[in-house]
Amino acid sequence: MTDQALTREAVDTVDVSKHVDDILGLPEHLRDALWRVESAKLERHDAPGGLIVAGMGGSAIGGALARAALGDRASRPLIVMRDYGVPSWTTPDTTVLCASYSGNTEETLAAFEAAGALGARRVVATTGGKLAAAAREEDVPVVPLPGAFQPRAAVGYMLVIALEVAAACGVAESLHSEIDVAAAHTEELVAEWGPEGAEDALPKQLARGLLGTIPQIAGAGLTAPIAYRWKTQLNENAKIPAHSSQLPELDHNEVAGWTGAAELGRFSTVFLDDSDLHPRIRQRIELTRGLIGASAAASFRVETRGETRLERLLSLLLAGDLVSVYLAVLRGVDPTPVDAIERLKGALIGG
Repeated sequence: MTDQALTREAVDTVDVSKHVDDILGLPEHLRDALWRVESAKLERHDAPGGLIVAGMGGSAIGGALARAALGDRASRPLIVMRDYGVPSWTTPDTTVLCASYSGNTEETLAAFEAAGALGARRVVATTGGKLAAAAREEDVPVVPLPGAFQPRAAVGYMLVIALEVAAACGVAESLHSEIDVAAAHTEELVAEWGPEGAEDALPKQLARGLLGTIPQIAGAGLTAPIAYRWKTQLNENAKIPAHSSQLPELDHNEVAGWTGAAELGRFSTVFLDDSDLHPRIRQRIELTRGLIGASAAASFRVETRGETRLERLLSLLLAGDLVSVYLAVLRGVDPTPVDAIERLKGALIGG
């Protein structure tokens, strides 16, 4: 573990594009997203077939987080499709939210076309690009996103839009008022955990503890999609391998693999806990940590903060995003560029 300072000056020296400020803007993003959905004047309708959120990367995670935030308040299916197209069972009774920050994500464009061919009602969330053009040509409503972000930094927008579309099509009750309250709660955490906060703030401590390791992030229930978000943020911002898994499933396979972890490298683990998890899951977290303790370079248990499911979800969402940037700073790596992704996209276009 390093005692390197993670002050605003230290962060800005490495994070030259100020990606951290986009992360710290999460509370305002939540409020602005509500306004943007209202301005889009989405037609209320009934979707007995449920809601499909079609997208990739940071544009898809909003759907997964929305499903977790709703929990048993969702009365119809809400699934995330990260692929070309939509499920074959999609019907005109299904609503499909096609989310692509750039508007040029080829998988999401394919999903938009497939959903239209199957007669599903569609909604689009994007900054523009081919997706916005196709939507307007076919009179599909568009929720416009603000530009100038990295797509992964628009997570607050994608979460709120997924929640609001779910309410609009009868998949779940509206969380509109809860979003406002959760934004205020998140503001308090921004002040506590941001670069101007104390050096022993939770995300700074975790970043120091994870430095030099390959993190394995585990979640369950509400925290399962957050664990995946931590993994992807560590990949894109800190530029390190990271993996995510889910309890109780990991206790039926992954736990055995930790036996050989120490001889292969320095692996760390973070368990994302929540007060509302099944008591047996919470017991499994402690038992699993005990079993892998000797093989893990570091092990952490992090609990959500807040009253409502949405507040608690957002607390760990913010924490993970900040951990990834602080870890990038400790590594001396600018968190913003994702050169490998851009090269791959270029190769696909060229091919």
